[in-house]
Amino acid sequence: MKIKNRLSLYFTAISAIVLLIVQVVICIAFNSLIRSNFYDQLMDRANVAAKLYLEADEISPDSLSHVKEHYLHSLRNEVIRLYDEKNAASFIKDKNQFWASPIINEVRKRKQLEFTEGQRQTVGIYYNDNQGNFVILVSAIDMQGTKRMQDLIKSMAILLVCVTAGLFLISRWFAQKTLEPIDKVIKQMRLVRAGDLSLRVDEGNGKDEISALAYNFNRLLAHLQNTFELQQTFVVNASHELRTPITTIIGEIEIALNKLRTQSEYEEVLKSVLNDAERLNETITSLLELANADMDYTHPAYKYVAIDELIWELNDYWTEKTGKGMFVVNILQLPDEQEKLQLFANKSLLTIAFNNIISNAYKFSQNKRVQCDLYADEENIIVKIIDQGIGILPGELDKVFESFYRGTNVKSFQGSGIGLYVTGKIIHLFNGTISIDSIPGETTTFTIKFSR
Repeated sequence: MKIKNRLSLYFTAISAIVLLIVQVVICIAFNSLIRSNFYDQLMDRANVAAKLYLEADEISPDSLSHVKEHYLHSLRNEVIRLYDEKNAASFIKDKNQFWASPIINEVRKRKQLEFTEGQRQTVGIYYNDNQGNFVILVSAIDMQGTKRMQDLIKSMAILLVCVTAGLFLISRWFAQKTLEPIDKVIKQMRLVRAGDLSLRVDEGNGKDEISALAYNFNRLLAHLQNTFELQQTFVVNASHELRTPITTIIGEIEIALNKLRTQSEYEEVLKSVLNDAERLNETITSLLELANADMDYTHPAYKYVAIDELIWELNDYWTEKTGKGMFVVNILQLPDEQEKLQLFANKSLLTIAFNNIISNAYKFSQNKRVQCDLYADEENIIVKIIDQGIGILPGELDKVFESFYRGTNVKSFQGSGIGLYVTGKIIHLFNGTISIDSIPGETTTFTIKFSR
């Protein structure tokens, strides 16, 4: 069953139950009111009977006729009995003794009594007269009250059916309108294919649960896309990057073995093989780094990482490696609360990302000084890494984050083109952004920004 139908049924069932309870309470209250009103009528009848039979000598003939006409013939199935002190019927014959002595004595004891006998309602009063002490019992079936109660129950039943049907239709319409964004998200999800994970669903206004669902689904797609790209990059490019230096080494060795060479020629061949072997070693190292990053990226261990502490750890590492004063850290601004400097991420991956940028800064600047600026406020954490290297050409700023891409002006430097690709994936994994500003031949600035 679809959620919209289930919600409609739940809402309708709850509303119908509440309405039924209200109707039952109304019926009980109405029935109690009818019964109480009929008891009052019977009590009036008992008092009239007392006046009529016990005090007839004190009432004029005209008044007596009026009382008989208007009060003694208006109720259906009415029974009136007057019992003396011996519990014997007086004034009205009662061969079968309509009420037994225990009831008569109970009325005499309580002075006034109301009770029910099947469909009949009965009242009894104890009346003291100059002719003696009498118990007067009046009983009747409230035919009009029963009919009113039946009419009320029928009306309530019809109302319950109509209101329940109306509530179901209205709730079905509201449920459909409320869940309409989910239907749109589902239609968009169906368009996602394993071969193309670039599609994203509409996140709406970002204020309700549906927007949260769409946001998390898009985040999952981004993670899957990045993971697949890392894996595809490794599989597709590994063979190419490994085959080239190996083919070169084999070719050079075969040429060298074709005939005897001089010592200098063998030295040249060995130097060429050594260069190719070093290139092969760097490529293998990069591919292993890519594989390790892929594993950490797929199953990252998240915890809060203090960015300032990470920067100082990088400072210690690169200072020891390049020398004092070669890695400069500038703290531009820090928030008052230490928690504002913490990022929910994976420390190992962040270290890889920063080290890739810093190592490139030293490599392409011939080991000149590298500067790292840290700025943090209540909203953002910004890290800038500035070098004094050869820079990046304007048309290649966006391409450096592609796998195995190497700039036009870095062909003379060893490298595989994997480092910045991995760095970009890691930064985006933790909802950060990375941008580059570069002046060719002078400086390059990498700006990494994390928004809280």
